[in-house]
Amino acid sequence: MTPVRILLVQLSDMDPPARLADWLADAGADLDLVHADREPLPAAPADYAAVVCLGGRMGANDVLEHPWLVDVRRFLSACVTGNVPLLAVGLGAHLLAVAMGGEVVAGPEAGGGLVAKRDVGWADPLFADLPLMPDVVQFHTDTVHRLPVNADLLASSTRYPNQAFRIGRVGYGLQFHIETTTDIVLDWAQADPATAAHARPGELTPERLDEVHADVEETWRPFVDRFVRLARGELAPVDPARPQLPMI
Repeated sequence: MTPVRILLVQLSDMDPPARLADWLADAGADLDLVHADREPLPAAPADYAAVVCLGGRMGANDVLEHPWLVDVRRFLSACVTGNVPLLAVGLGAHLLAVAMGGEVVAGPEAGGGLVAKRDVGWADPLFADLPLMPDVVQFHTDTVHRLPVNADLLASSTRYPNQAFRIGRVGYGLQFHIETTTDIVLDWAQADPATAAHARPGELTPERLDEVHADVEETWRPFVDRFVRLARGELAPVDPARPQLPMI
């Protein structure tokens, strides 16, 4: 297996790469980690085969309190325009949406849940093999209200429709979380009880979170493996010249 160099962009100490780093490494990724809140980002994303951007407690529009978010937005935009495979999770997905002209507004959600794969997902190299309704972990205070122009919606839910999307050929945003552990989510709930209050009763117990995370790993670990294959060039990206819906 040929190692592939991937940059992990961490936005907050409260959202480390956790098991996502393990999944990437097991798939053959050679990881570089940068803490964007206190370290400069690399000059160009093209120095890497792919980029993963994680989440954080701040909002995508909180640039006055966190001016470094402007640099993160610019870097994610450069990934899309440069066709560098990008996986943006949580706040990372919100920053990606805003960077490309979308809109993020208040929209809290917490706890385990399901999202529904949209039609375009069946023809996407990363989403095609996902089940119709994959398990996810939700914990966000904002939501992607409007997708950027030319973005493709890949997964949705009733309350907040824009759960997963693709911009360009290889830029992916996931509003939900796949990187977390039970302990991380419990820490979030303790630090942000207002958002935690939006979870259904029993959703944020250790036992329920252990169950959810086991289901998430079963579904999303192979997804991460496909992302590394995409970065390595073993998996073809979307061809915008071809129809995106599955042929029946």
